[in-house]
Amino acid sequence: MKGLQLITALAILALVSPFSSAYDPSPLQDFCVAIPDLNNGVFVNGKFCKDPKLVKADDFFFRGLNVPGNTENPVRSNVTTVNVDQIPGLNTLGISLVRIDYAPGGQNPPHTHPRGTEILVLLEGSLYVGFVASNQNNNTLFTKVLYPGDVFVFPIGQVHFQVNIGKTNAVAFAGLGSQNAGVITIANTVFGSKPPIYPDVLASAFQLEVDIVKHLQSQFWSYN
Repeated sequence: MKGLQLITALAILALVSPFSSAYDPSPLQDFCVAIPDLNNGVFVNGKFCKDPKLVKADDFFFRGLNVPGNTENPVRSNVTTVNVDQIPGLNTLGISLVRIDYAPGGQNPPHTHPRGTEILVLLEGSLYVGFVASNQNNNTLFTKVLYPGDVFVFPIGQVHFQVNIGKTNAVAFAGLGSQNAGVITIANTVFGSKPPIYPDVLASAFQLEVDIVKHLQSQFWSYN
């Protein structure tokens, strides 16, 4: 019986081994600076790689995060993104950065990053922040009030937000666990899609009157 068990275990290992050794989970090169040229490079992680011999320091450089973003918009906040589109050297490195400016009362409205966890540090002002866990965790809301030097983490894929509850401007920086974490702003996505979702569908989903849904859609179409 023990012999049969050993043979079975070896058979399973033989089946699993080809899959476990089929790839390496980490980059196998120092860097893969992204380039748009489709005819010159190797396609890695959604981008083509520049010849390492042609890589320069500027491929890993960005200037301007000291400049406040323009918060003259409906949500009174601004996100300055520094991802692979701004720093091509971020390609394959699994990290990016944003600066978020908030006018008094401004917010980074409920949204989600489908490809990255976010860790945020507040530099100026005060923020009310939080995220909502998924259905499997009963849509539990986790919130905190942040002051300068405080740090908060938003797990990957969870709907989260930040609101400036102070009387002065607030500034935060956040790192994201992806070279391009993506962003889905809930209200814009639901009420500002192009073409629009049928109002009857949204009315049923949100338990609203159809006329209210149409009004919301008209508001988001105006600036989305």
